[in-house]
Amino acid sequence: MKLRDAALLFVLAALWGASFLFVRVAVPLFGPFPLVAARVFIGGSILLIYASIVRQRPDWRAHWRRFLLIGLFNNAIPFTLISAAQLHLTASFAALLNATTPLFSAVIAALWIHDRLTLPKIVGLLLGIIGVGIIVGWQPEALDTARLISIGLMFGATLSYAIAAVYGKVAFKGVNPLATSTGQLLSAGALILPLALLNPPPQAVTPVALLALLGLATLSTALAYLIYFHLIASAGPTPAASVTLLIPFFSSLWGALFLGEQLHANEIVGFGVILAGLLLVTGLWRQFARRERSAIQTTTH
Repeated sequence: MKLRDAALLFVLAALWGASFLFVRVAVPLFGPFPLVAARVFIGGSILLIYASIVRQRPDWRAHWRRFLLIGLFNNAIPFTLISAAQLHLTASFAALLNATTPLFSAVIAALWIHDRLTLPKIVGLLLGIIGVGIIVGWQPEALDTARLISIGLMFGATLSYAIAAVYGKVAFKGVNPLATSTGQLLSAGALILPLALLNPPPQAVTPVALLALLGLATLSTALAYLIYFHLIASAGPTPAASVTLLIPFFSSLWGALFLGEQLHANEIVGFGVILAGLLLVTGLWRQFARRERSAIQTTTH
C-alpha cells in the first residue's frame, strides 16, 4: 500500500469512527428514522452529483431491484438499528460491537456462497465470540433491559451489514462501486422515508444536532464512500476493508474528546481479542507475515 493510501485509510477510519459520535449527538433529537432518512438522502444526493460529473451514474432501469435490496440491508436496516441502539449506548461501545461485522460476514459467506471456513477463520470466529463476551459480559455498569436490547440491535445491524456484503459480492459483480453506493443510498432513503414521516423528530432540533447530521451525511457518508472507492481501486478490496479494524479506535477517541466517554478495561481487552480474530478472519495476518519475511530477507541480503 502506498503511503498516500495508508494516510487515506486512517482518514477513512476517522470519518467512519466519527459517525458514531454524530449519531450519538443527533439521534436523541431527530429520532432514528428521520436521522437515517436525512443521512442517506443528503449523502446519496452528493454522490449522485459527483457520479454525474464523472459519468458513473447508477443504471436504475437495470439494477433498481438490487439497489433496493442492498440499500435495505446495507443502509436502511443497520443505520436505523445503530441509531436506535445509540440512544442507550456510548459511541465507543457501539463501535466496538460494530467491529464484529467481518466475523458475521465470514459465516454468511460460508453458508451462502460456500466460502470455505479455514482453520484460521474458525479460530478467528471463536476469538471474536470470546472478545464480545468480554466486552458485554464484564460491564462495570448494570446491564438493564434497555442496554441489553440496544446490544441486540447492534448485533442485528452487524448481521445486516454481513448479509449486504455477501449479497453485494454476488449481485453487483462488475458494477461500478460508485454507482452502486449512490443507488443504494437513494434507494434506502426511499424505503425509510415513510417511517420517517410517521415518526417525526421527538424534540426541537438544535443547531448542534443539525451540525451533527450534516457531518454524518457529508463527511461520514458521502466523503467516506469516495475515499473508500479510491482505496479499492488503488490498494485493493482487502486492504480497504481493513479500515474496520481502525474504526473503534477513532470512535473511542472522538467519544473521549467531545463527549467525555471512557473506555473500561474490559472493553480494551475485549477489542484486542476481537482484533486478533479479525486479522485471522480477513486474512490480513498473511499480509503482515509476508511483509515480516520480506523485511527479514532484505536485512539479511
